[in-house]
Amino acid sequence: MIPPFPEPAAEDLPTFQFATTMRKNALSGFPRRAYEEAVVRRPFLGRHSLVINDPDAIRHVLVDSHERYGRTPATLRMLRPLLGDGLFISEGRSWRIQRRTVAPAFTPKSVGVLVPHMLSAADEAIQELEAAARRGPIDMLSNLQRLALEIAGRTMFSLQMRASGPKLRDFITRYGRRLGRPYLLDMLMPAAWPTLHDLARSWFRRAWISYIDEIIAERQQNQRADRPPDLLDLLSAARDPETGNGFSPAQLRDQVTTMILAGHETTAVALFWSVYLLALAPDVQECVADEVTRSGNLEAPDVTCLTLTRAVIDEAMRLYPPAFVIVRAAREPDVVAGYRVKPGDIAVIAPFVLHRHRRFWSAPNAFDPDRFMPGASPPPKFAYLPFGVGPRVCVGAHFALTEATLVLARLICHFRIDLTDSIRPVQPVAVVTTQPDHPPLFMLTPR
Repeated sequence: MIPPFPEPAAEDLPTFQFATTMRKNALSGFPRRAYEEAVVRRPFLGRHSLVINDPDAIRHVLVDSHERYGRTPATLRMLRPLLGDGLFISEGRSWRIQRRTVAPAFTPKSVGVLVPHMLSAADEAIQELEAAARRGPIDMLSNLQRLALEIAGRTMFSLQMRASGPKLRDFITRYGRRLGRPYLLDMLMPAAWPTLHDLARSWFRRAWISYIDEIIAERQQNQRADRPPDLLDLLSAARDPETGNGFSPAQLRDQVTTMILAGHETTAVALFWSVYLLALAPDVQECVADEVTRSGNLEAPDVTCLTLTRAVIDEAMRLYPPAFVIVRAAREPDVVAGYRVKPGDIAVIAPFVLHRHRRFWSAPNAFDPDRFMPGASPPPKFAYLPFGVGPRVCVGAHFALTEATLVLARLICHFRIDLTDSIRPVQPVAVVTTQPDHPPLFMLTPR
């Protein structure tokens, strides 16, 4: 089964059209040859950009020589108002300290402690979906966004997000609609020179961090000795193994915003695409339902038994990686795949392109979870990067995969999921994450 996907541009777009396309839907800016060639080099605003699909070159940029490359000014302009100087944005010594401090909170053992929060939120969401399904078709995208945010709230704060969740979603939606998109001046102006969009982002950040501080304060005022530990407990107790220092209140807030945003938004879209693909492939959906039933303990399922369910998640993230692009700016001269790189040149590793590249995948646009089943040949190293790779690989990968697998298993165990309209294709649109171009409606039938 080949789900809809955007037709690549026949050739490289002119610079201005390319910049405009990146703001509207970055996936439309990649030419056809990007899916076929090892490196695509093009001039861009007085510099050069390289779309890199060569595994050795990817390893060079993201692993072996990662300190030679940093976030681009445009990336910092777009993300810092939301994430502050948390783990995702920080670099150098600050990043190394944060990474060492945060990592223990995301070990498999620590994530296992948070599973009850995930399951309780999923079960309540399923009860609400059962009631809503009796009234008609369901917008699964918004429901999965609410569920992922609820899980983020419970695992982060031990708080239900019914009151604060809608306002948090409103903040995120409003920011992504305009301020979270790259504008031409974001790419042209030095990072220290504010643009009008930067001023608007600054005003947004004041309101945003004030609201996050309110949520943290509410959590601290409502601590209960009988509740399971949450991520805020783990992060508050975290200490740099070298210095023994913990996070300051401002640093803790930046970690919280990073975990909420990176965690719930990316997991929600991964779940949406998984549900969408299973609706298009009902035979696979029935196999997933059988697997979940056979796994036995549905109250506390063993994720390692859900191999097909996990393979569906993996394949959905191959076809529609939530983090669709990794962009780095060269800090010093370098050579990548035989190309000379100057300071300021841009290295682009696009998982959306890489995961559909004809050199690495058979039937690259087809939905085939068997690629990730036990016994299948693993994908080439550095050809599958849903969470990045190298020192800056996503620290929450295990958390996200555990959550997505458990939620998908719960959903498919309780419902048969069908699209109400299989005629109108759902196309991916990439701005901050890989979203659907419209929220399709689903019919949920209790099993």
